Amino acid sequence: MKIIGVIPARYGSKRFPGKPLALINGKPMIQWVYEKASKSKYLERLIVATDDVRIMRKVWSFGGEAMLTSLKSKSGTDRTAEVCKKMAADVIVNIQGDEPLISYKTIDLVVEAMKKDQRLLMATAAIPLKSTNAQIQSENIVKVVLDKAGNALYFSRYPIPYKKNKNAQKTILQHCGLYAFRKNFLLRFAKWKQTPLEMTESLEQLRALERGTRIKVIITRQKSFGVDTKTDLEKVKKML
Repeated sequence: MKIIGVIPARYGSKRFPGKPLALINGKPMIQWVYEKASKSKYLERLIVATDDVRIMRKVWSFGGEAMLTSLKSKSGTDRTAEVCKKMAADVIVNIQGDEPLISYKTIDLVVEAMKKDQRLLMATAAIPLKSTNAQIQSENIVKVVLDKAGNALYFSRYPIPYKKNKNAQKTILQHCGLYAFRKNFLLRFAKWKQTPLEMTESLEQLRALERGTRIKVIITRQKSFGVDTKTDLEKVKKML
């Protein structure tokens, strides 16, 4: 089974322009992500998919592989599909370029789920969220609820599940910015039109759920924290 890792990295973020190149303790964020992902024992190749030549050159400067993608690509998944379209691969791992704390162990766990279940088209990861109420309420931290088999029921920026009584589930799961796809499914997924819930929450994984695709969610204890704002960047600097 051939497995390729792709790190989508967009320069023109509305909330944080130039985010992949933001320095964290002397290194650009994209380098932190690349170096951590490169430790995975399963990824045979790791590529940064970017819409900006500045990011591509920076990746080259630290010895990484990067490719330019079309400005028409609207999401990280679109960029991932674009660079992998003509590559020989069975599984594609989409690793978010704004997750500098991502662990190679989490990547390997998600890949192992795909290797174990050949019928599985898509998998991701989540961590128990033990944090302040402000973070639980934050729209920048995506939450997920699962069925008994560990498959995603729903992803939301809202704190789910709602706790109406004291016997309610105590653990809230935070979604990690990581997806594994069968290549053929990824190419189909990228061609699908956006769905109503996806547009409402601005979460592309809901496109798969709304079309009835099963998404396996692997629970990990490895830390993960997405950088959406400059305030998040300062938090990550301290965490690292």
